[in-house]
Amino acid sequence: MLATAVAEARAGLAEGGIPIGAALYGPDGALLGRGRNRRVQDGDPSMHAETAAFRAAGRQRSYRGTTMVTTLSPCWYCSGLVRQFGISRVVIGEARTFHGGHDWLARHGVRIVLLDDAECAAMMRDFIGAYPALWHEDIGDE
Repeated sequence: MLATAVAEARAGLAEGGIPIGAALYGPDGALLGRGRNRRVQDGDPSMHAETAAFRAAGRQRSYRGTTMVTTLSPCWYCSGLVRQFGISRVVIGEARTFHGGHDWLARHGVRIVLLDDAECAAMMRDFIGAYPALWHEDIGDE
């Protein structure tokens, strides 16, 4: 599952964007939607990777039992999306470079699987080192 999100993150980086990817899987493990952070490419501050994957999945009757896989701990915006729609599980590639809202999600009953994936961490660490201003704009602290 993480491989899909990593592929999206790499595609976003190749497009000149922020290397964060995500995928939403159904309760049966079927891929429902995939996406990448497209804030830069689309000029849309709301187009985070999890949002893109969620939108690509289309309307579902219920999100119970679904899994959001993301290369980076979800920000508060994306954590709110997970909570609002009742996504049951979030698989996170890494939370070393950014510790988002996954603790809050866990306290509200969302199952969190933190993989601590070295490739995900290196991709973000390299990006943040090369483009600190863009990164700080993305996370809303500058």
